Amino acid sequence: MSHHLALGIVSDEISSNFAEAVHYGVEWGISLYELRVLTSGRVPFVAPEEWEGVERIVRTHRLTVTALSPGIFKHPLSKKSELDRELTNVLPKTLAKAKQLNARCVIVFGFQREPNEPASNENLVVEWFQRAADRAAEEGITLAVENEPGFWCDSGSNTARIIEAVRRPNFKANWDPCNGFGTPERPFPEGYEAIKKHIANVHVKDTKRGALIECVPVGEGAINWKGQLAALIRDRIVQHVTIETHCLPLIEQSRRNVQTLRSYLAEISSLEKVTP
Repeated sequence: MSHHLALGIVSDEISSNFAEAVHYGVEWGISLYELRVLTSGRVPFVAPEEWEGVERIVRTHRLTVTALSPGIFKHPLSKKSELDRELTNVLPKTLAKAKQLNARCVIVFGFQREPNEPASNENLVVEWFQRAADRAAEEGITLAVENEPGFWCDSGSNTARIIEAVRRPNFKANWDPCNGFGTPERPFPEGYEAIKKHIANVHVKDTKRGALIECVPVGEGAINWKGQLAALIRDRIVQHVTIETHCLPLIEQSRRNVQTLRSYLAEISSLEKVTP
């Protein structure tokens, strides 16, 4: 039996003005939104009146907020006071906002890796994540670590190893194959195979040279998105994937990514029907 995969999007990949983002997104048939940057700031530091507007739009259009991304744990481990502030201040505020919108997931990052940093520092990474996951668990929320080049969590296999060491049922992966490009491992299929049992959320973007250098429309880069989507459907890993366009002009390229991904999903679905 075919497993359906819905499309979502990071709202500021259309516009930081949530009303404008939803205007286009709904037109494209999208009802799933991840929140990251709004007009008045990055979540959770959003002006109260803007936040009220977001809540109202979510209710009116019956949207689902899939995740909040406050951008925490992007510092190296040596920046202890910044990390402490993120753990004790930014994370609790984000969890409270997630609850207001019924979002089940908060995205975090995997600590920038400094040159010649000892491998034993991975134990500190694990401890920070355990403390953060325990805090999220009190609110019934999943923490999903997004892999990123130059971080402790970069490739699928490195991220999977750290998640397994954290050993918290609510600590999972926000798998971004494009962010895994440039590590010694191919994001798909190798990275995916290593991490698939830990995936809670998936970001979709594409690149030819590396996600931090330049992103391109889906299908024009090095990431095998057709294969990755087919595997997610086959393995029943997630209910949706989230578009994270990252190339300008945003509205035009986001619309194009939606169309490309819909065509891939239609193709995968028709192949499934042919295969006995």
